[in-house]
Formats: sequence, structure tokens, C-alpha cells
Amino acid sequence: MAKLVLTTFLTLDGVMQAPGGPDEDREDGFAHGGWLFPFADDEEFGALMDGVLGRAGAFLLGRRTYDIFAGYWPKVTDPADPIAAPLNALPKYVASTTLREAAWYNTTVLTGAAPGGLVAEVAALKERLGDTEIQIHGSGALARVLMPHGVIDEYHLVTAPVRLGTGHRLFPEAGPPTAFRLTGTRTTPSGITAHTYRPTGPARFGTL
Repeated sequence: MAKLVLTTFLTLDGVMQAPGGPDEDREDGFAHGGWLFPFADDEEFGALMDGVLGRAGAFLLGRRTYDIFAGYWPKVTDPADPIAAPLNALPKYVASTTLREAAWYNTTVLTGAAPGGLVAEVAALKERLGDTEIQIHGSGALARVLMPHGVIDEYHLVTAPVRLGTGHRLFPEAGPPTAFRLTGTRTTPSGITAHTYRPTGPARFGTL
């Protein structure tokens, strides 16, 4: 069975909205887009992301992230580019109830119309693709749909040392309390930390 891995950029207060640029996502009046930029311009960060993309066998994206990626990465045609090459060549699956045709090469639309909806489609996709890594990048709305059902096997959280106070967050306030096990960590000179977690089941509680 394929492993489903979520990779996302976060602030210290958990915001994941529009890390890449001011106009990437202004939903709900968000005015702090591009917050990752001051921390991402070093070789260590580039190597970190190259390593992540190098493990991918397929991609699963939400509609908004798909539109952002499809508007940029197909224009990067260098076959040696460590980010564009896998994104352009590997199978891509986009979760959307409104998208009917996807122009980006090797893209399939998951409509959630199968019995059991989108969660069942994703579970079936993991079975079908076999021993590979399916990567979700960004795609907060999609992640929040999948998280309560346990189909995300690994969380790769790349956190920048900045607090914003507003913006869409990865983890909703509601949801089942869940425990995680730290399986990897890395820090860049600019202060970005990358932590990899695997869910281990319900959170436990006690008295210290």
C-alpha cells in the first residue's frame, strides 16, 4: 500500500495560508502572504525540499493548490529541475467537485463521487498505487477532510520562525485528539525546522 504524506509550511502559530507570495491566497482578507520568503533563501532549505520531492511517486492536491501549481510549474521545462521535474512528470490527483478536466499532464480528478466519498477514493488510490509515496503539498482544506479518517500516514511540518496571528491553520479546533511520534527533524541556518510525525492513535491523558 502507498504511504500518504502531507508536507506543509507553517508559522509558529500554525498558519499555513499563502506562504509563497502576497497574492497567493487572500481569502478572508489575508494580508500576510509570502511569509516564508525571508527564511527560504539558503542552500539547506533547497536541499530539504529537493529531498522531499525526490521521494514522491505521485501527488494528491486540493483544488486551490492544484491551480497555483498548474499555473507555474508546467512553465519550468528544465528536466534537471528537482522540483519541476517530478511535479510535471509524475501522476497527479486533484480533489475537486467542480473541476471537470485537468490540463496539466498526467492529472486525474477525484470528485468524491465514489461510494464513501473522497476518503474512500483516497484509500482506494493508496491500495492501487502500491509501494510508493503519495505526497500532499499545502492543500489545507483537503488535509482537514482526510485527517479525522486516519488516511494520512505521515505529517512533514516545515515551520518558519514567524507569528502572524491570523490566517487559515492546518489543524482545526475541532477533531479527535491524536498522538504523534516524531520520526525525523532538521533545522536550516535561517531557523526553519522540519519535523516529521506519524500518528500513533488517540491522545492519552493523565496527571503529572
